Amino acid sequence: MKITSLALAAAGLVACMPFASAGGWNTPQEPFDLSSDSYYVGTRGLSSVLITSKQGHILIDGASPGAASQIAANVRKLGFKVEDIRIILNSHEHVDHAGGIAELQQLSGAEVRATPAAAPVLRSGKASRGDPQYASLLELDMAAVAKVGVVRDGETVRVGPLAVTLHATPGHTQGGSTWTWASNDGGKRLNMVYADSLNAIGAGAFRYSGDPAYPNARSDIERSIATVAALPCDVLVSAHPEGSDLWRRHARQRGLRRQGRLPRLRRQGPRAVGEDAGDGSEDAGHRLARRRQDYRDVRPGGRDRHLRRARRRRQRLHRA
Repeated sequence: MKITSLALAAAGLVACMPFASAGGWNTPQEPFDLSSDSYYVGTRGLSSVLITSKQGHILIDGASPGAASQIAANVRKLGFKVEDIRIILNSHEHVDHAGGIAELQQLSGAEVRATPAAAPVLRSGKASRGDPQYASLLELDMAAVAKVGVVRDGETVRVGPLAVTLHATPGHTQGGSTWTWASNDGGKRLNMVYADSLNAIGAGAFRYSGDPAYPNARSDIERSIATVAALPCDVLVSAHPEGSDLWRRHARQRGLRRQGRLPRLRRQGPRAVGEDAGDGSEDAGHRLARRRQDYRDVRPGGRDRHLRRARRRRQRLHRA
């Protein structure tokens, strides 16, 4: 069943970058369950999700270089082996989501899968010329990743009974990816969504309205928002957890669990992202339309505060 309020969650993802500072991105976070087979294993500011099975596991995102060891430790805290991770997937090819993949691949021996646009960046560790933030990424190379396979829009990655499907969501980067899978939780099917960042941030002279390096940037990100808003969803995690209001939902879930009223986070579903949304899609559409004001060109000499913050974050992460 389509959850209308997921449109509000997509709108929230548009503005997720300014909510966290680099100093908080690598803050340790205890792992916790999202469903019977899926777990949050990332840091406080950078998401990573482990999907488990007896035949092996799938990991989504490696966060920053400084977060890789925390992710591995969180996997072990849950009682799983890092060496049982068979495939690592990525939301998009920036250092704060892909910078830890090389280390996690070395620890696990897993194959990495990415979109045709993201795969070359992961293999080389160098930003693509078509990245809207290319000008601010020139000195922020990542460790090169070996064994990177390509997965295309609509294709499904499988490990044993696990089946994770790619929904291409370019715009923030050319290789942006949102992943969905089904979790069979006590006989109940849960639609799981790991959503990529949907905010439009450009660096230097990049313009979202027709830059030669990425002429379709604006239409891509608008289409990606619509794609995420239309996905069936019971449990939502975004690449930056605060972009989907994860911590407020998690805190509420913990309180209800202590009262014996809520065994898992999932039962709140995406309604908790926009509890004031009402039941109609018109309200959700209105909220999305208002968020589109964030699609502004970043012109020479006109970098806004979001760009400056994003660049400082990545520089601090790279030095960490």
